[in-house]
Amino acid sequence: MNANLLLRIAMAIILLTHSIFGMFNNGINDFGNLFLNQIGFAPYGVFLAWSIKLSHVFAAILLLANKYIKLAGLVTIFVFVIGIILVHFQEGWFVVGGGRNGVEYNFLLIIVLLAIMYPNGIIKKQQK
Repeated sequence: MNANLLLRIAMAIILLTHSIFGMFNNGINDFGNLFLNQIGFAPYGVFLAWSIKLSHVFAAILLLANKYIKLAGLVTIFVFVIGIILVHFQEGWFVVGGGRNGVEYNFLLIIVLLAIMYPNGIIKKQQK
């Protein structure tokens, strides 16, 4: 089993668990109503929340199937960056310890997605 496969499995598990539990405990609707609508996305907060979580589910499936990896990664990175801007940046860097709900976890997930998307590096060496 290579490192890229392990990263794809780990990322898929994270995306699925983060999304599926919210589907069954009203977390997605609460996120839409109690957060997104309150910060200016009304009346589309619930729609946006479901769109985000469903994009995570589809990205997880694509990562596991090893199909459309760059598309899945770009959409998910976009969601994470918006999450950093709207939610996590104001809380600082640390998720726990030196703070709460900060940027560090999303930062790590973005780097993992980039590693999955570009297993041989982003910049290609010139052939001689």
